[in-house]
Amino acid sequence: MAVMDRVRTQQQQQPEAGPGGRGPKGPAGLGLLLALVATVVWSGSFVATRGMADSVPPVQAVFWRWVIAALAVAPFAARQAWQQRALIRRHLGFIALASLFGVALYNTLVHQAGLTTSASNMGMIMAASPVVMALYARLGGERLGVRRTFGLLLAAFGVLLLVGDGSLGFDFGAGDLWMLAAALSFATYSALLKRKPAELGGLAFLISTFVLGALMLAPAYAVSVSVQGGFELTAGTGGMLLYVGVMSSAVAFFAWNKAISLIGAARAGVVYYLQPVCVAGLGLLLLGERTGPAELFCMALILGGVGLGARR
Repeated sequence: MAVMDRVRTQQQQQPEAGPGGRGPKGPAGLGLLLALVATVVWSGSFVATRGMADSVPPVQAVFWRWVIAALAVAPFAARQAWQQRALIRRHLGFIALASLFGVALYNTLVHQAGLTTSASNMGMIMAASPVVMALYARLGGERLGVRRTFGLLLAAFGVLLLVGDGSLGFDFGAGDLWMLAAALSFATYSALLKRKPAELGGLAFLISTFVLGALMLAPAYAVSVSVQGGFELTAGTGGMLLYVGVMSSAVAFFAWNKAISLIGAARAGVVYYLQPVCVAGLGLLLLGERTGPAELFCMALILGGVGLGARR
């Protein structure tokens, strides 16, 4: 009995291990991994968005994206959402803001940008959103630290060079301006996640934003159909809608929301800087967009910044 008591005492005194048996650093590592998963999946969505640009009107693509996303998460989230329906009603104002910036507005701007700019440019410009996330975090009292600040600035410098085609003097086209607005909207959504009520379950919050975002888009969808007409559902457009609905919406948003709850918006945002690198790689493989030495140098700056900014 004395031996068993000593064993129990030693077990109680040991720090609780994180996922994968990594000890106290486990949650931070998991948060970084989830942020990376979301970033890679979202990179593919820019390629899919660009691929649908000529066949599916932006508002219609976004509306069906969120209908598909809501259906995809319903088997996992509907029960929790029903159990927490009183909480959802209580925090409906917050959920509506998150739905507006993260679901309805952000994705509509992305699809609108896809009409007039390349997938690579979309990924490059979206990498500016972590700068805004860090500013929001700093205004909220979060200390970024010298290392993270330097990593943020280094990655931002790489993004500016990438967008400027090797120089800091560049002009934005219409699609680029739409993407800048999208980056601001996504950063605002990520900052809002820090204020998500702790008692509101992640799955309940996710499906609530998906459904509410689709409802917000419904009037614009009806106008688009009446003015532009519908679109032809082919294997190609159906496959891309399934990707952006299931992977880029359901899977990626769940991973991103969980990452922010573990490591915060500013730190997750630094990982988001990997997006232009991922998009450039996918653009080369799927769209034939080539990456030259200047772009590779800029990507090295971005990766270096991510490495510094992701560490405490």
